[in-house]
Amino acid sequence: MAETLEKTTLRKVYLRLVPYCFVLYILCYIDRINVSFAALTMNKDLGLTAYIYGLAAGAFFWGYCLLEIPSNIILEKVGARPWITRIMVTWGLLSAATAFVTGPWSFFTVRVLIGAAEAGLFPGILLYFHRWFPQRHRGRVTAGFLIGLPLATAIGAPLSTAFLQMDGIWGLHGWQWMYLGEGLPTAIIGCTVWFYLTERPSEAMWLKPEERAWLDAELAMERREIETVQKHSIWMAFSDLRVILLTIIFAGIGMAGVGLILFLPQILKGIGMTNTQAGLLTAVPYVFGTIGMIAAGWISDRTKDRFWILTVTCSCAVAGLVLGAMWRDSLWVLAAFSLATVGFYGMKSPFWPLPSTFLTGPALAAGLAFINSVGNFAGYLGPIAVGYAKDATGSFEVGLYVLAGAAAVSTVTALGCALWLPKSATNAKLVRAH
Repeated sequence: MAETLEKTTLRKVYLRLVPYCFVLYILCYIDRINVSFAALTMNKDLGLTAYIYGLAAGAFFWGYCLLEIPSNIILEKVGARPWITRIMVTWGLLSAATAFVTGPWSFFTVRVLIGAAEAGLFPGILLYFHRWFPQRHRGRVTAGFLIGLPLATAIGAPLSTAFLQMDGIWGLHGWQWMYLGEGLPTAIIGCTVWFYLTERPSEAMWLKPEERAWLDAELAMERREIETVQKHSIWMAFSDLRVILLTIIFAGIGMAGVGLILFLPQILKGIGMTNTQAGLLTAVPYVFGTIGMIAAGWISDRTKDRFWILTVTCSCAVAGLVLGAMWRDSLWVLAAFSLATVGFYGMKSPFWPLPSTFLTGPALAAGLAFINSVGNFAGYLGPIAVGYAKDATGSFEVGLYVLAGAAAVSTVTALGCALWLPKSATNAKLVRAH
């Protein structure tokens, strides 16, 4: 009876929340990465070198990292509905406003503002899911939500490429149409968050009373088990060794993943592709990334192991980037980058449930935001490294090796966690809990 109640309750919750949040995150990531497609023509129009483009495109992370932790703490206090609505509307409007930049400084400024507006969305939605799904289900739930990341590229590549073909219509460049066509719908859809999301299980009138009662009791029991071991304050969360290790893992992969995605269309164009071909083929690795994310989430939930799956996926990122540097001048580079994206995105499914195995409440909100903030700041360094190496050497090879090195740091750290953390009594108890 209890097993049947669990299945029916979580099926309703999953179908109600995950697909909707999945769409929100697709919109988020399309608006974040469309700059890589705009660069195919925008850089020439605005007079941007590869280094200046990497610096300005990555400026998104200045505002994002600065406000990530305060944003998630505010969400914990005021609720997901009003805060996620605010986030989506403001960043959608600012993304659309990128159509009207006139040079490096205005482009740099609007990228900082977009980052500030979007800060808190990703860890905020993760925090929201932690209010709805028990730990043993979070790998699959995280995967179901985060497939929006690679799919955003798979969808955004042909969509952005299509907008680029509108060059000259009403006197606007194709990249200007792209920013308008992808930013304004985000702001409009953001308004629906206020009416659709339910804050907590106790308020879910779309669940039966016994389903609400079971889910509330299950989540409360998990919180008590974690707080019995140790209850963290916000400041304690920042200094917890496990938070620091998770931050290092995410930072290395963040630097590698963002560094690749913001230059992938240009790498493909450099081997003889047209703008259209480069835009469309950019989607290929992210299809494999989607598959990797789903598989890693399912395996980590089934095996009740997170760190070994994390180690394997991070290793895939390293191998793919090294092979990409070696095969940079041939179409085989797509196969290499497909392996790399299996690593970038596959690691997220086992990774993001980990903080909630030892943090709760405001400490969890702050911990999630801290990990994501530092990881995204490292993501800011990726495009700068690749752009600088390209300008200095005329090739993407050195930049790709730098990204591989960053992913290698994540791999070694994950391996250390897999070998060391299960030996602690606290971690062993939490592993049994999920």
